[in-house]
Amino acid sequence: MGSFSIWHWLIVLVVVALIFGTKRLRNIGEDVGSAIKGFRKGMQDGDEPQSQLKADPPPAAAKTASEQRDRAE
Repeated sequence: MGSFSIWHWLIVLVVVALIFGTKRLRNIGEDVGSAIKGFRKGMQDGDEPQSQLKADPPPAAAKTASEQRDRAE
């Protein structure tokens, strides 16, 4: 019991290859790989607008701050 040895994993791999076939397994691998690439690209694209928002304040906020200074004087 406990952990599986390398022989257990090889037997499982052979059984899966016999059931599904190597062509179908290759297609599944390509699909999973493209999904992971798309997810990573989406995560990187999602980070860029947030960094731009932090670096550049919106013009409306800057205008509001200048109006407040004018009112204070």
